[in-house]
Amino acid sequence: MEKIDCPPDFRCPISRAVMKDPVTIITGVSYERKNIDKWFNVYNKKTCPATMQPLDNFDMTPNHTLKRLILAWRETLVAASPSSSPAQPSSKHAEMVSLFSTLDSSPFKVTSLKKIRAIVQSGDDTMSDFIRSGGVEAVVRMLVSQTMVDNSDLVSFQSCEEALGLLHLLPLSKEDKAFRLLSESEPMKSVAIVLQRGSAEARFHAIFIFRKIARAGFDWNPLVEDRGMDLFKSLLELVYDELCSKASSYALEVLFEILASSKKSRLKAIEAGAVCVLIELLPDSNRSKCEKVLLLMKLLCECPEGRMALVDHGLGIAVVSKTLLQVSNAATKLGVKTLCLVSSFHPTERVLEEMLMFGAVKKLVTLLNLEGRSSTKKRVLDMLKLHGNAWRRHQCFPCELKDYLG
Repeated sequence: MEKIDCPPDFRCPISRAVMKDPVTIITGVSYERKNIDKWFNVYNKKTCPATMQPLDNFDMTPNHTLKRLILAWRETLVAASPSSSPAQPSSKHAEMVSLFSTLDSSPFKVTSLKKIRAIVQSGDDTMSDFIRSGGVEAVVRMLVSQTMVDNSDLVSFQSCEEALGLLHLLPLSKEDKAFRLLSESEPMKSVAIVLQRGSAEARFHAIFIFRKIARAGFDWNPLVEDRGMDLFKSLLELVYDELCSKASSYALEVLFEILASSKKSRLKAIEAGAVCVLIELLPDSNRSKCEKVLLLMKLLCECPEGRMALVDHGLGIAVVSKTLLQVSNAATKLGVKTLCLVSSFHPTERVLEEMLMFGAVKKLVTLLNLEGRSSTKKRVLDMLKLHGNAWRRHQCFPCELKDYLG
């Protein structure tokens, strides 16, 4: 079917093969997901392959419309060829089944896993063949058993890393058998262990799996209870990773899913130093990352411990104030929410002086002058009414606030 003429837009610009899972990047060009993912995360390219345009945003959006068009085109070809026979099993089926059927007992697990991964990546039908033939069960079972081996056993840990290199290729939706197997308690602990101790590539595979599972829906509380501070320290190290922006972005997404589900998790994250990491990360973040950081900071500042950590950091008020009206509407709203939480529940003289000194008060006044009604404007007015008397003692206090303060 690949050799039949088809619309050019149906082919991936990288491989020139007809796409099965098309995704669109910020330049508007669509690619096969696995190809553009390898371009960004294996080859560490920072450009659009088709246009060579430099990128600062590497998000991939599923192109459902294009996918439906390709499926309809394929169905048309099948309907036009009544003599066509059903798809044959993968020619590598016997070799693959033999490899993972002996995986538990093999002394060469790393080699076997590399061979399985090469087969799975060799064609369009081999992934479904791998899942259908029991490959997921075999690899997950081996992953769990090997993480229980003594931590000093380097070969066993390498087999765990290679297992994640294979498992991260799986499509993990909540209806899939692969999701049910991998999201159980013991496999998730194993992924968390590799996230903590693995190589850079293995840690990327681990956070990639966590992100897929988080998007499909997952109860993180048992894993947080089991791994505790180690889990948050591992995630925060990735958040601060300057070498792989994709890993950092994924870690922020996973952190949000964990923190949004439980206040206990927020306390553990604060104890692990999350607020300090986010404050230091914020000044150099692009728009997308800045919004994610501010969202996490707002969640953490809903706890007294989070507000105290932000205030105690010398740059906490400064970096949040700087984002107002500078990044995006979403960032401004989140920054106002954070400052409102801090100034309402922790209105020390130092906090109020820093808000004035670092320009937050001036920007709040600017927000009042914008047209329309909004919850953000209401928060701004509440802050100004609550703390106006404290701020008006300073010479730099905006005189136009008298109309609002009465």
